[in-house]
Amino acid sequence: MNSKMPDSTYIAGTCNIGEKEIRRRTFVAIIGLIFSLISLLTMIKVGAPQTSRFGIFIPLFITAVGYVQSRSKFCLAYGFAGTFNFGKLGDLSRVSDPASKAADRSTALRILTKSFMLASIATAVVVVLPL
Repeated sequence: MNSKMPDSTYIAGTCNIGEKEIRRRTFVAIIGLIFSLISLLTMIKVGAPQTSRFGIFIPLFITAVGYVQSRSKFCLAYGFAGTFNFGKLGDLSRVSDPASKAADRSTALRILTKSFMLASIATAVVVVLPL
């Protein structure tokens, strides 16, 4: 039996992905961060006008979604879809209990909101920076 029980057990509204899925979301966060930094450096190099800097929101949002999901051990897409995965990548199981589905959707919405807020704050910082 795995001694890391919380990492390998579905808990409604709390944990719906295992280590492989968590690593996947960490990778997404890193890729989003790389694109965000490339975007920022490009904006600095070309002296991008303030209004065009809002475009950095997308890579920052990708970064935030990956980061928040990996830290939460919860996939927002799986939460909305009523699924979870602790096995091989893509090997999904269905949540059957309506109360568990509701808890998962609530957590997914919180993750989406938190990610949106983080990306919005970071975007606002980039917009007001004197480039």
